[in-house]
Amino acid sequence: VQLLESGGGLVQAGGSLRLSCVASGSTNSITAMGWDRQAPGKQRELVASITSDGGTTNYADSVKGRFTISRDNAKNMMYLQMNSLKPEDTAVYHCVADGRTFRSWGQGTQVTVSS
Repeated sequence: VQLLESGGGLVQAGGSLRLSCVASGSTNSITAMGWDRQAPGKQRELVASITSDGGTTNYADSVKGRFTISRDNAKNMMYLQMNSLKPEDTAVYHCVADGRTFRSWGQGTQVTVSS
């Protein structure tokens, strides 16, 4: 499974961004998907996840109420709507896909939130 993110950029605090991830390859083997992020000097953090049918979502406490994850299986797409962005949200965001025997990551997209 190959993953490609887009939609990152520079935004002021309080602003919004929408990240997209397109999956290719053996997409029918994907079960759950998610977004994680890594800021310089910090541990990688899983910020949101979604089950294969989109029925169950989970969020890190740090983004709950501000970020929304969704997926469109017909288009092999996943999204992360990020609202009320804070400077501490600055990080490289990666798309993550889980299957029964694998976990794949995309190359990442930079999100920078200025104060």
